[in-house]
Amino acid sequence: MNEHEIPPPDGRPVDVYLDLLRVRMENDDYQLLLSVVEPVLQAIDEHQMPTIDFSLDGDNAEALPQEIRDEAALVIATAVTGRLDNEVVEISTDETGPVRVVTDAATACDPERLGEIADYLKERHKQNEELRGIAEASGLPSDF
Repeated sequence: MNEHEIPPPDGRPVDVYLDLLRVRMENDDYQLLLSVVEPVLQAIDEHQMPTIDFSLDGDNAEALPQEIRDEAALVIATAVTGRLDNEVVEISTDETGPVRVVTDAATACDPERLGEIADYLKERHKQNEELRGIAEASGLPSDF
């Protein structure tokens, strides 16, 4: 078992991570972060992930500072993976522009693996554009 996989003595890894953030962040920023992640953490606890509508990107997220969005993504990743070594990396491709991705520390420092993720993002973008074209040609909404 790796060090980052050892369960913390006083609870879930996400609780430990939130405690660390509470000490490190300004109170207002921490409260804002909690307002973003608490519904998601509750849904995860209740195994209701498919029923929640949540995104750290898009129109509603623009009001959140990037630091809060990044920390929210890391909190959620910690809740899902149980790991405390998650990192946010920015991958940029000609097709997508910059995309922020949460990954483990080993992947974050592996250029080959980051290249594979960039290739995946390119392919996904291509597929989305093809689907958008089909939807528009069919008279269906294309704002997905």
